Amino acid sequence: MSYPVKLISHEEKDALYEMYSSHPFHTVKADISGCCIKLYTLSCQVKDMWEDNFYAMSEMVRSHGRLICLDDPQRPLEVLYEPDTKTAFLFNFDYYGWIKSVALAIAGDILEDDHQIYSVHGAALDIEGKGITLIAPSKTGKTTHSWGLLRSKSARLVTDDWYFVRLSERRPVGYGSEKNCYIDADIGTIWEEYQGLVEKAKFDNRKRAVVNVRWVTGKGSVVPMTTIHEVVMLKRDKSDPLAVREMDPEEAWDYLSANDLCNPHQMVRDERKGKVRERFFRQFLSQSKVHLVNTTATPQETQAAIRRLLG
Repeated sequence: MSYPVKLISHEEKDALYEMYSSHPFHTVKADISGCCIKLYTLSCQVKDMWEDNFYAMSEMVRSHGRLICLDDPQRPLEVLYEPDTKTAFLFNFDYYGWIKSVALAIAGDILEDDHQIYSVHGAALDIEGKGITLIAPSKTGKTTHSWGLLRSKSARLVTDDWYFVRLSERRPVGYGSEKNCYIDADIGTIWEEYQGLVEKAKFDNRKRAVVNVRWVTGKGSVVPMTTIHEVVMLKRDKSDPLAVREMDPEEAWDYLSANDLCNPHQMVRDERKGKVRERFFRQFLSQSKVHLVNTTATPQETQAAIRRLLG
């Protein structure tokens, strides 16, 4: 995990509120899959990126969860999270990617407990009515290959990073979570179709930017939901000669479990939550066809393999 998360009590949360309440915060609310998540930040850039990234929530709606971003040289980089009120204090975060992921994790915490809606840290697309998801540990190609697939007119993006799932006796339904995407600057060098979008973007200190992919792929290329049919797990392992292979649900669960569910952004990691997530993923994987793709080849070669796999 890139930052530690410590659970705190109501009393500790109230003390922190009192300590930092006089700060001149910018505040803004986001609608994350129906949850009202409120951001407090001292940074105009973070506020602007948040507003570009997420759908807006009316200021008249009371917040279900909140992030309070603070700079305090007396404290380490950490998140202090009070799980009952869904309040997170983020200390010394200079990376917007972590801020947005904490927001999504708080929404996931709310939905998981109260509505039986579950988080997947992965990309999801709808390809001719069939939902495809790419789930992967960091830096194995999730965004690269979701944007690669989106170059086809038959593909529509649900999300390139995080979605929520409702289960039933039928196939899982995945719901998008963000209005716009947070991308690396190199996406235009991998897929030249996106170079113009990259050139217009305003990048942060991590060479990442929130962008509207519709400017390239057109109206109707981003949709709010899809029914999941295919799960593609990604890995990067030079010792494995196989580029693509099918996985049974048990093997797929073992892979996810060994890789922290491919999601380092989980606010609560106790035994109860672990069992809830395991039940979800076992059913989710059993209702889909699962493959493992090794991304050690060039992006173009791996993309071709994924396209062949999906038919």
